[in-house]
Amino acid sequence: MATARYSDSDLAEFKELILRKVEEAKEDLALLKGSLSHNDDHGTNDTGRTFNMMEDGSDTLSREEVAQLASRQEKFIESLQNALIRIENKTYGICRVTGKLIQKERLKLVPHATLSIEAKNAQG
Repeated sequence: MATARYSDSDLAEFKELILRKVEEAKEDLALLKGSLSHNDDHGTNDTGRTFNMMEDGSDTLSREEVAQLASRQEKFIESLQNALIRIENKTYGICRVTGKLIQKERLKLVPHATLSIEAKNAQG
């Protein structure tokens, strides 16, 4: 019996979603890196996308916080790119612990997930 996997059309749908997320994440990363190198202009460039993560009530983030966000963003992009590789080799959406399909709803929220909720909770 073949291992359960998502259909090619499902994989194509996820690929589209992930490619959009990669683009957005790269834009966000460019903004973060830009704010690191232009920390003096106090964000006068209003053409970029606004950061949800920067709307936490603090007007300015320290260089260290911005660097941490940039680092996290780079890891996120890497995770998304790894998900694209899994789509190409048709292993995308399969839990690396249980071998079962990860729920579509979870993958739509966390497209780079490699664990089902069941396996994630078991780690807990």
